[in-house]
Amino acid sequence: MTRIDRRALFASGAAAALLAATGASLADTPKSGGVLRLAVPRDDSLELVARGAVFDTLTEIAPDGTLRSELATGWHTDSDAQVWHFDLREGVSFHDGALLEVSDVLAVLNEVGRAEALSHGAVRLDLAEANPGLPFLLADSRFVIPRAGQGVTPLHTANGTGCYRVERAEDDRHFLARKVAGHYKQGQSGWAEAFEIIVIPDARVRAEALRDGYVDIAALPESDDLKGQRGLRFHPGESDMALAVAPHVGMPRQIGAGRALDDGRMAERWWRA
Repeated sequence: MTRIDRRALFASGAAAALLAATGASLADTPKSGGVLRLAVPRDDSLELVARGAVFDTLTEIAPDGTLRSELATGWHTDSDAQVWHFDLREGVSFHDGALLEVSDVLAVLNEVGRAEALSHGAVRLDLAEANPGLPFLLADSRFVIPRAGQGVTPLHTANGTGCYRVERAEDDRHFLARKVAGHYKQGQSGWAEAFEIIVIPDARVRAEALRDGYVDIAALPESDDLKGQRGLRFHPGESDMALAVAPHVGMPRQIGAGRALDDGRMAERWWRA
């Protein structure tokens, strides 16, 4: 690929043949740019997905359900799984420009156990009881890392280290965020230039918005309005629909089915194909 024009390749039929040979498809190939728009009911969906866009956690559940690092680059525990050590990612900035500090992490970890700084880039956490699944627990959106113990709401003041910075937000109504330039996940996550969430309480109206192209994804649990609609895809599936997705939306080939919104990280992991 070093001597072939990539744009010319992917503009031709050769791309389809190449990806077919590797077992992939054009929809599996992330594409940067555009605005990804999501319609949700008036429940906690807006805040869940917005948190995943704006904030990071120490660890992350990948689309296929495996555990991987985020603000923590490594961790280990003792034989009893009661004392844990976490190494923190260096050079990470909050959206207001402040660097991530150990104190920001301690403010969150002290909700789990007794946390202390070992250095400017490492922390120790002592638990009251053993928990070998702690790294999975810390990937939950309850443990996002805000700046200096600030809250995660109201959303219009949210200040995290995630791929997207809040541009405009009204709790329970609307959310718009734009991609952070030079983010440490660049080239791995955050493909859309902007991500928008619109609250539409009526399921039928959400279905119409998707069908008419006003949104790209609609939360439609237990809805029959779009079943059988040609061209649309359903996540996790048509028989247990949680999301209806326009055909131009790309997503990882393997997505864990444990949570309908992919652990709230839709903004980072889905793209306009």
